[in-house]
Amino acid sequence: MSLRFGTDGVRGVAGLELSPELVLALGRAAARVLGGDEFVVGRDTRVSGPMLQAALSAGIAAEGAGVVDIGVIPTPGVAAVAAARGLPAAVISASHNPYRDNGVKLLGPGGLKLDDAQEELIERAVAEIQVSPGDKREAVGLLRSDTTAVGWYCDRVVEAIEGRKLDGLRIVVDCANGAASHTAERVLAAAGADVVEVVAARPDGFNINEGCGSTDPSLLSRSVTAHGADAGLALDGDADRVIAVDERGRVVDGDRLLAMFAVDLKERGRLAGDTLAVTVMSNLGLQNAMDAAGIRVHRTPVGDRNVLEALDANGWSLGGEQSGHIIFRELATTGDGVLSGLMLLDLVRRSGRRLSELAEAAMVSLPQVLRNVEIPPGYAPVSESERVQSELRAVEGELGASGRVVLRASGTEPLVRVMVEAESTEAAESAAQRLVDAVRQATSP
Repeated sequence: MSLRFGTDGVRGVAGLELSPELVLALGRAAARVLGGDEFVVGRDTRVSGPMLQAALSAGIAAEGAGVVDIGVIPTPGVAAVAAARGLPAAVISASHNPYRDNGVKLLGPGGLKLDDAQEELIERAVAEIQVSPGDKREAVGLLRSDTTAVGWYCDRVVEAIEGRKLDGLRIVVDCANGAASHTAERVLAAAGADVVEVVAARPDGFNINEGCGSTDPSLLSRSVTAHGADAGLALDGDADRVIAVDERGRVVDGDRLLAMFAVDLKERGRLAGDTLAVTVMSNLGLQNAMDAAGIRVHRTPVGDRNVLEALDANGWSLGGEQSGHIIFRELATTGDGVLSGLMLLDLVRRSGRRLSELAEAAMVSLPQVLRNVEIPPGYAPVSESERVQSELRAVEGELGASGRVVLRASGTEPLVRVMVEAESTEAAESAAQRLVDAVRQATSP
């Protein structure tokens, strides 16, 4: 079975596409390519997590490297531990995907996501190992657990608000039945917030992201309004992203959060280069709001790894995605949902205003339509079909400067993603349907 990295590690149906045998080979390959005497490994709450973590750890240990098991912990927690200890790391998680899927996210020494060259070397090494494991080693790595890492990570997140307190704020948090189920409330309470309810924090291995979390904040919205809370925070399965809900139960997406954070940091002289890094999926309304605030916007391809690369290459301090991946580069090496949520509540507390007021003032979103088109594996209609390209050019010409189109192949699933922004919902839906039809025709027998 072949292995290919997507936009955020390796993913597949656990036990089938992502078999223990494949993950064991990946562990051996990671140890060979990334080196080091020890790896940090953590996971989310999926039922397949212990099985795949055992396979990955066995592969690493078979190459002579040790493994430090830090248990169930958010992805940014693994990255923070790796950065503090100068070690490579791995997270067993498929983020916001359903429980049947799982994945492996590899981090280089220092908690940074791998670059393309490193991923290619690991893919090649996995293929070679599947043919021939190579020489056997007399020495094998030691597997040990570290129960202090979770507490250390939570304390580090609280430190981000520099001793200020969230006293008086009534908060609901949705943990998506994932990795933050035992960390989110701990962090918020330590910062002084009154956590009136924690929803979706009873993981059973099968309910991760199911009807909850950042991909479905409806449960959170109902809870916030029922309790009369000031805000709600919805995390995803591995807690590297967050979507907020205001006191009226209305969703505040990643674009609005980024707009609020960027303006706040600029006003406090902390927005390096007066620049915000976002992906091509961010709403055109964010660009307009940043222009008005005197903040430059740099767009990258989809994926928080691409945002991080832009931040590091240019010394910028803030970036993220509409989906809720937000990177405060001076504080973390990855998106961190709990950290971002804490920073949002701190902003609300300092401003003395309601979250709804801040969100409404942050930006005016253009109508945006998102569609996914299933395609046969191996097809590349976006780049190879003249019909698709012709329709794309026609739509872009008609929308002009008042709209925007993003047409791309998914990095994790056999899908083409269609995004259209326009001055009206009707215009966006019509343009999106034309592109969907073109992709389907290009991939039909």
